[in-house]
Amino acid sequence: MLLLTVLLLQLAPPIQAHPTPFSYLDLRLSQSRFEATLVMHIVDLAHDLEVTPAEQLLDPRVAESKRDLILNLVRSRLVMAADGRALDPELLRLEPLPERQALALHLGFHTEAFPGVLRIQCALFPYDPQHQTFLNVYEEGMLAHQEIFNREHSTLEYFTGSRQGTLAVVKKFIPGGIYHIFTGPDHILFLVGLLLLGGGMLRLLGIVTAFTVAHSITLSLAALDLINPPTRIIEPAIALSIVYVGIDNLMAGNKGRDVRTWLAFFFGFVHGFGFAAVLREFGLPRQALGWSLFSFNFGVEIGQACIVVVVASLLAALRHRDPALSRRVMQVGSVAVSLMGCYWFIERTFF
Repeated sequence: MLLLTVLLLQLAPPIQAHPTPFSYLDLRLSQSRFEATLVMHIVDLAHDLEVTPAEQLLDPRVAESKRDLILNLVRSRLVMAADGRALDPELLRLEPLPERQALALHLGFHTEAFPGVLRIQCALFPYDPQHQTFLNVYEEGMLAHQEIFNREHSTLEYFTGSRQGTLAVVKKFIPGGIYHIFTGPDHILFLVGLLLLGGGMLRLLGIVTAFTVAHSITLSLAALDLINPPTRIIEPAIALSIVYVGIDNLMAGNKGRDVRTWLAFFFGFVHGFGFAAVLREFGLPRQALGWSLFSFNFGVEIGQACIVVVVASLLAALRHRDPALSRRVMQVGSVAVSLMGCYWFIERTFF
């Protein structure tokens, strides 16, 4: 049996292993130039270029003969745009790296000005589901950002640390905040519930300010990963806040009390975690964290202000024209708010 095993091992063909299914991309940004170095393992390149054996690519003459094929492969799988304009890479130099069993591509890019935002799509070797590309972004020689591209994550929107980058963050996140508040029916209904009792402009301003201060605090804490409660708790809690506001309106109407400022402040903490969950899905740039938080929050406040002005104005006009009808609208509206909150609570808890 021992002799048979040795004989079988001698007859077995050698298998070429792929010990490092990784690529490495270094982007170097400066006011004067934009360059990149892409290091790829020869096994990956040889597979897609149909070169056998792979070690041939370590020969500078062979690598140079495949120059156009390599560049076309990179252009189709590494797509970059600066401020919305596509960047066409120029292959400056091919450098075999025998000690790493890899080939380094030195690339140059032509840009009219220092970019504010870079959009990078990277899927170099789709044939290998385990393949990863490690990205380092340098600005003026300093490491500014690191990222890992894989099969599930192949796109990055990178905002530079320049004034153009700050402006790009503001342009993206203010509309994002406005869009979220107008497409978030639960937040809109909570605000409407707070406004149904009416009141003077200073009173309503105090209520909305309390809500703003509270949700800004938890939004920032969650975005910084300091406090991060699970969505399965926050979403039902937001629904319960809507239920409670509707019930409180009915109780306040009968007893003549008004604690909406405190309700807005307390439940604002809960809604802030909901905003943070959306902000994370939206893509929070760590290199521009402060500006992205401020801009998203500012966009949310613009949306809230629009809702408050419209709803408060309509309710005030109705109250002035027909106080009795205004009271019925408040009662029916509060019941509807609570029922909708109950529906969302059941849906988010059990379904």
